[in-house]
Amino acid sequence: MLKEKNGIIFGVANKRSIAWATAQSVHGAGARLAFTYQGDRLKENVEGLTSVAMPDSLVLPCDVTKQDEVDETFNRLAQEFGRLDFVIHSIAFAPREALEGDFLKTDREAFVTALEISAYSLTQLARAAAPLMTAGGSIVTMTFHGAEKVYQGYNVMGVAKAALESSVRYLAADLGPRNIRVNAISAGPIQTLSARGVSGLSNMLKHHAERCPLHRNVEAREVADTALFLCSSLSSGITGETIHVDCGYNIMGI
Repeated sequence: MLKEKNGIIFGVANKRSIAWATAQSVHGAGARLAFTYQGDRLKENVEGLTSVAMPDSLVLPCDVTKQDEVDETFNRLAQEFGRLDFVIHSIAFAPREALEGDFLKTDREAFVTALEISAYSLTQLARAAAPLMTAGGSIVTMTFHGAEKVYQGYNVMGVAKAALESSVRYLAADLGPRNIRVNAISAGPIQTLSARGVSGLSNMLKHHAERCPLHRNVEAREVADTALFLCSSLSSGITGETIHVDCGYNIMGI
């Protein structure tokens, strides 16, 4: 499905991350991959995973708060791959204290940090990727229902995800004439390293499983397979969308 396609994945933290599940799915479909990491600790994690499962992958340092690292990442991609077919954006961060207590207490620095890393980085990476997508392409980002509804403890991250989803629509409009599609996947709660920073995760998982039509929590594999679909020609007519992969939780009312 993705044979002879080149892609880059931002946001692999460990083997339980949605980004790594996505890597396994698209690699299994034939894609050649590049990965990025932020900091030496994550470098060890990413290299440890890819060296065994995907030894032909390119692993690059990239902190999205440093434009020179973003520029160098895409310069290396141009040298090594020549053409880029898809980007997986699975990056989000907010200071832990901004995910506690009332959203009302969010300070300026925490707000700016959350919006820059979790939302602006999509635009930043799309701008850098577009010149390499000479045959069109697909950009996929990860979001959560907290962008649409209030989740206690999600706080500023919900605001950042709302900005991210709006960015998807504007980027889709800008990049559509180049045959570059931009979509978001709104995944249900999953036990990942980043999700553990949200207070009440266990209760959230339990509530979702009880309330959603499928009466279970979504698996990272299911999110990953949706990303594969969005990176493939099977989704060639889909852009600017937020696709919910949450076992149907988002459709439920009282």
